[in-house]
Amino acid sequence: MRITHDEIARAPKVVLHDHLDGGLRPDTLVELADQVGHQLPETDPARLGEWFRESADSGSLERYLETFEHTVAVMQTADALRRVAAECAEDLAADGVVYAEVRYAPEQHLRAGLTLDEVVQAVRDGLAEGEKRAAAAGRAIVVRQILTAMRHADRSREIAELAVRYRDEGVAGFDIAGAEAGNPPTRHLAAFEYLRQENAHITIHAGEAVGLSSIAEAVQRCGAERLGHGVRIVDDITVTPDGEARLGRLAAYVRDARIPLELCPTSNVQTGAAPSIAEHPFGLLARLRFRVTVNTDNRLVSGTSMSEEFARLAQAFDYDLDDFAWFTVNAMKSAFLPYDERLALINEVIKPGYAAIAADRVVARMRRPLSESGR
Repeated sequence: MRITHDEIARAPKVVLHDHLDGGLRPDTLVELADQVGHQLPETDPARLGEWFRESADSGSLERYLETFEHTVAVMQTADALRRVAAECAEDLAADGVVYAEVRYAPEQHLRAGLTLDEVVQAVRDGLAEGEKRAAAAGRAIVVRQILTAMRHADRSREIAELAVRYRDEGVAGFDIAGAEAGNPPTRHLAAFEYLRQENAHITIHAGEAVGLSSIAEAVQRCGAERLGHGVRIVDDITVTPDGEARLGRLAAYVRDARIPLELCPTSNVQTGAAPSIAEHPFGLLARLRFRVTVNTDNRLVSGTSMSEEFARLAQAFDYDLDDFAWFTVNAMKSAFLPYDERLALINEVIKPGYAAIAADRVVARMRRPLSESGR
C-alpha cells in the first residue's frame, strides 16, 4: 500500500541538508528587500516564488546558485537573520520535521558590518525562537546549524574555527559548498585537518555537478562523514541487462562504511544531476542498501518541502510507510547530534510516530467492511 498524502503530512521527518538562504518565505523576502532597497525580479510573493522555481529548472548548478543573490542580499543584519532562522524552524516543524540541520555560509552575511560571530549568534537565537514557537504550536523540533565555507573562497580555516568555537551553542558541523567544477575539496585541506584534530563533524558537497573525483577526495582525503548530495556515486555502479548491480571500489567503500548520502531529489533534477525523479539514482541506491536520506536542499528555490520530496519519491518508486520510516531513521542515525540524543529521537519520536500511522491503517481496514456492509 502506497503512503497517502495525509500519512506523509503526519510522518515524522528528519532533514540533514537544508540551506537557510534557500528557504525564505516569499513574503518575508519581499518585505526585507523593501527595507534594504534591494530590487527583486518580482514583488508579488506568489509570482516571486514561481520565478525562483522557474530559474531553478535550468539544468545548471551555476544558474541555480545565481538565485541566491537575492536571498543573501536581504540577510545582512542580525534582525533579518534572526527572523529568517526563526521562520525556518517554524516552517520545517509545520511540515512534520522533528530534527533539522540547517546550513549557511557566515562569510556571505558580512556586507552590513556584522562579524562572523555575530552572524552565528543571530542565527542561533533565531532558531531557538523558532523552536519555542513551534513547540507552543504543538510541533516540537530540534534544529542545529551547519557552518559552510564557500569552496571558491579562502576562508575555510576561519569558518572551521568558528564551527568549533560554537559547537556547544548549536553548531553541529562544517561543510563546503558552491560550484564544484574547478574547486575541489582538497583546496581546503588545512580546514579539514584542523576539524579532524578537534573531533568536529564534517559533511562536504560532493558528487553533484562533478563526479567520482569529487566524492573520492571528500571521503579519502578530507574526512567527510557524510556526502552532500553524493548522487554521482552511481557512476561507480554498473547495472547489467539482467538487473544485477556491480559496485566499483569507491561505491563499495561508501556503502560498506555506511557513509550517508544527503540526496535532494528535486534539486538534483533541477541542477542536472539526475534526469527526472523517476530516473533519479535514489531508487537504485536504496535498493542496494546505501545509507540514503531524503532532503530538501532549498525549499524556496526548488519549490519543495520534505512532504513534497516524500510524495514525489512515493510516486516514482511506489514507496510505502516502512520505506519512509527507514529513510528517516537513516537520517537520524547520521545526524551530527550526540548518540544519546539521536537514540532518544528515534525511539521516542520517530518510531512511535510511524507506528501510530500504521496502527491507524489497521483500524481503518477493520472499519471499512463494517461501513460497506451497512450501506
